[in-house]
Amino acid sequence: TVGLGSGILNTYSRTPAALAQTAASLDSLSGGRFTLGLGASGPQVIEGFHGIPYSMPLTRLREVMEICRMAWKREPLTYNGKVFDLPLPAERGTGLGKPLKIINHMLRDDIPIYIASLGANSVEETAASANGWLPFMVFPERMDTVWGDSVRAGMERRDPELGDFDVVAGGLVAIGDDAEKYRDMARPMAALYIGGMGAKGKNFYNDLCCQYGFPDEASAVQEAYLDGRRDEAMAALPEELIEKSNMCGDEAYVKDRLAAYKEAGVTSLNVTPIGGDPAAVLGRLRELAEDV
Repeated sequence: TVGLGSGILNTYSRTPAALAQTAASLDSLSGGRFTLGLGASGPQVIEGFHGIPYSMPLTRLREVMEICRMAWKREPLTYNGKVFDLPLPAERGTGLGKPLKIINHMLRDDIPIYIASLGANSVEETAASANGWLPFMVFPERMDTVWGDSVRAGMERRDPELGDFDVVAGGLVAIGDDAEKYRDMARPMAALYIGGMGAKGKNFYNDLCCQYGFPDEASAVQEAYLDGRRDEAMAALPEELIEKSNMCGDEAYVKDRLAAYKEAGVTSLNVTPIGGDPAAVLGRLRELAEDV
């Protein structure tokens, strides 16, 4: 079965009701194969591109999930949170708002929600409240050091009705005797996120690189990237991080990396096949994964 997902929609530029409607429509059009991927984004994008204050990101994320799930059950939207009030109180508008529900009947009233989160509190909330987790730039051997306590704390609060917690990770995949050469294809994106996806002092991906044990490299990448020296930024990336957050090598190496992801608690792979026919690369990866 081929699924369809948003990876990801931010929780600031659309209202919870609009997100719920979008997900319901796509789930219907796809025959019940849609997954709603959400994330809080960051202040540089939300305030710079969307012109919205980046306030209470975790609270907003939690409330968006709750409102979406109410909407999919076709409940009239009455909600009083710290971020959202539905209907809008009379003193903040015309006073004509009333609780409304989605007109169409849902194909499913439990569309899965996956969250892209990196910070300790956000990851805990993801484990507690979401169907799945979309961490970025995963270094399997260091996942527990960075996120283990948060995941365990969230799982203790998790509603059993949510089912299993799906942890999705991967990276670039190339399989072959000379596939190591493809690892460098991960450098432009990694440099963009670690170096330029945020300001100094407020870059979640740079923070993650530091948490993985590469603070000096993270600083060098950011300094070079923000100064416009992109090639230097890519060269400054930790070799170990580039290697371990992707799967590029011969079959024995890729199988070893698959085992590392499994040991780290990853339950689904999100990969980009390179270095050959994409379908063939994915087919062989699937075969190798079955033996792990």
